[in-house]
Parts: sequence; C-alpha cells; structure tokens
Amino acid sequence: MSKAERIREALLREFPEPRIELNFTTPLELLIATILSAQSTDRKVNEITKNLFKKYRSAEDYARVSPETLASELKGINYAGQKAKNIVKACKVLVDKYGGEVPKTMEELVGLPGVGRKTASVVLGSAFGIPAIAVDTHVLRVSNRLGIANSQKPEEVEEALKRYFKQEDWIKVNLAMILHGRYICKAKSPDCRRCLLYNECPWEGKR
Repeated sequence: MSKAERIREALLREFPEPRIELNFTTPLELLIATILSAQSTDRKVNEITKNLFKKYRSAEDYARVSPETLASELKGINYAGQKAKNIVKACKVLVDKYGGEVPKTMEELVGLPGVGRKTASVVLGSAFGIPAIAVDTHVLRVSNRLGIANSQKPEEVEEALKRYFKQEDWIKVNLAMILHGRYICKAKSPDCRRCLLYNECPWEGKR
C-alpha cells in the first residue's frame, strides 16, 4: 500500500462520512455560506444563515437587496460589508447570465464576484459531487506537515493534492483533511497523541 493510500485510509477511518460543516440545502445556499465563511467560523456562519436563508430563497432575492441592507443582517461576520457587496453582485450575474442557477464549472464560478478557487471547489464538490479540492488553512497546514506539499500557495498545494490522490477520492479526502486539521492537526496545539497519521507524518514539530 502506498503512502497516499495509507493516508487516505487513515483519514477516512477517522472521519468515515466527512461532510462540510456549513449548513445548506441548495447550491446557492452553499455558495453564499462559503463566501461568508472566509475569515469567519462555520459556527458563526450557520448562526447567520439560519435566518438569512429563510428570507432570501433565490438569486433574484439577493440581487434585489441593497448591499447595505444585506450587510446589516450579517452582524458578527468579518468583512460583512465587502461580502454583502460581493453576494449581491454575484447573484446579479447568476440572474443575468445563468438564469438564477449556480454554474457547475470552475471557470464560471471563479468569474463570479467574491468567488475564488477555494469557494468554487467547495461548491463543486459538496453541492454537485464534481471532483475538486478546496485548499483552506487546514488543508494547507496538513498537506505541508504530511509532506504532500511544500508550499504556502493554495494553488500549488491544490495541484500537489490532485497529483497525490486518485480523482475519485478527492472530495472525501479533502473534507476529511479539513476536519483533521480543524480538530486534530491544529495550528498551535496539534493533538498528535490522537492522530492516526502519526507514523506517516515527517513534520519535525510533531509531539
């Protein structure tokens, strides 16, 4: 068994059915939640979207609201003003160009205001089941500590992970890696004693 297969097996043993921790029921809701999650916790985003998603049910609803009004409903979310502007602009594009539907390609998604590769990859993988790898701070950290990547650039880490793991495993491994970084391989106080990847980890800082 290769190291990649051992890492995959350990991650999925630790998190057998990994899923994103943002609450959503539609691709649009996941797109909005992921935009809001930058520099904010999933818990805070879920608190905000619980009511937000009841009020705004379509891209048309977001496209019609003023950014100032939307920002006032995002209290507690970091950079609420800028995120509100991006959401309104992105939803106007969805209405004008895609009939109010969220597109299913990386190229189209990153063309939306406020949407980068990470957000697009989250939507592709978790909303549509299309193979993609989202590189957040957790994935960046875990990939480097495990020696899969040697870069602080998300795009380079994404490419390294795509070469390392089989395409059919990208979504599950990606989600498990996010959870592993969030709960086990934390930035400041990694719980190495609980880590199922301890023997695979060459990181000099492990305990």
